[in-house]
Amino acid sequence: MAGGKVYLVGAGPGDPGLITLKGIECLQKADLILYDGLVNPLILQHVSTEVERTCRVSEGCKNRRVLQQDEINQRLISAALEGKTVVRLKGGDPFIFGRGSEEAAALRNAGIEFEVVPGITAATAAAGYAGISVTHRAHASAVALITGHEDPTKPDSALDYDVLAKFPGTLVFYMGLHKLERIVESLIQAGKAEETPAAVISRGTTPFQKTVHSTLSQLPEQVRQAGLVAPSLIVIGDCVSLRDQIAWFEDKPLFGLRIGITRAEEQSEPEIKRALELGAQPVLLPTIEIGPPADWEPVDAAIARLDEYQWLVFTSANGVNYFMNRLWETGYDARKLARLKIATIGPSTAAALQQFHLRADLVPDQYRAEALAAALKPLVQGQKILWAGANRGREVLQTELAEVSATVDKIVVYENHDVASWGSESLELLESGEIDWIGLSSPSIARNFSRLLTEDIRQHLGSRTRLVSISPVTTQAVKDVGLQIDAEAEEYLWDGIFAAIQKHVSR
Repeated sequence: MAGGKVYLVGAGPGDPGLITLKGIECLQKADLILYDGLVNPLILQHVSTEVERTCRVSEGCKNRRVLQQDEINQRLISAALEGKTVVRLKGGDPFIFGRGSEEAAALRNAGIEFEVVPGITAATAAAGYAGISVTHRAHASAVALITGHEDPTKPDSALDYDVLAKFPGTLVFYMGLHKLERIVESLIQAGKAEETPAAVISRGTTPFQKTVHSTLSQLPEQVRQAGLVAPSLIVIGDCVSLRDQIAWFEDKPLFGLRIGITRAEEQSEPEIKRALELGAQPVLLPTIEIGPPADWEPVDAAIARLDEYQWLVFTSANGVNYFMNRLWETGYDARKLARLKIATIGPSTAAALQQFHLRADLVPDQYRAEALAAALKPLVQGQKILWAGANRGREVLQTELAEVSATVDKIVVYENHDVASWGSESLELLESGEIDWIGLSSPSIARNFSRLLTEDIRQHLGSRTRLVSISPVTTQAVKDVGLQIDAEAEEYLWDGIFAAIQKHVSR
């Protein structure tokens, strides 16, 4: 064996949460990730390494060159020979109609070390998300996984429809949408009952999953009328009848909606997870980037003289994380805060504090700077307050607390920087009006969002694409830049944004 190592990793069929823990571990130690067109890019969000998308078919890979399998094999080999740890990330499972065995053979022939990390395959995942159990003690004791798209260079089909028609269980065809009519006709001619329950699941386990359920003979016409697209899975057998009782995924409250997340990408994981939980597809539209301050000296100086202050104030989870990490890096720990009382602007910031085993002494009822200042006023007369925040922000605390002779010293523990543009995939969705809602969670984000808009995108706002604000202050900032708000959160959190969308949709 020579060079680096290649991991052939199954990413699951669409839902980014279906990748295995071992798959994530491989991604985190990789020098290069080659991922195919069926992999959900959200899986790569927190991977800080080189990534390349490999497309073997044109579907789902707009504006990208289609690669032949030999080219992909050679890319894996050459990267490994450079000493790199490479992850070949494949939709579903690498060895179930994924050509992973061909890649493994090419690596072995080249003397490259490799390892296979299995993934959840579409037969179990997509069927389960559609409410179809492919085995059931009362309906099917076996399941057959079948390709609906054989190697076109083979002289004859390897499928024996006489055997498949008599199979005592569930038939699952992969990649068979374009040959559905032929598959159904062949099964019926071989003796499969026309009334056999059957289904086609399109884009399974994603927020755009669509399922058609009918009898076997009626399935092709029903699929045509529904306009299903690849990738699709065909499921045939008595187990399909269970869908009426146990379908669940397509009933989620925001199922099928695309929701733009405008927070900094490195801070957006909770919002991505929440969108997915509600059945929506999160689209990353960061307007700012988060990073450490250019100069830590003022922060370090403030930490060294913390005993001069009576209160420590945080107005974001980012402020908590950057300050507490810097406290540790300078040789201190939470004991340094023993004589201080701590105030946070809201429960999300207080929750970030709890990760360091600290409790906030004050959290206002309303999660905005004015409410925080009002809650502090009776408690801080003549006292000194240290505010750990960003390089940007309103001066509400300094102005309001000066009325009670309190001194507010602000230190910049992290910086916000405007992004220059959005990613190409997100921008394409925005320009085509395919994003249903965009959440705006601060006045600065609202202003930056407006700055990044083209005239073509502005035409979609309010019709195909709607805006939802986190608070009245943010709503006013949106109006100030000439945009329209369609919904406003009642609770000034991202959960409030999602609740506002649900309320609007249910109306």
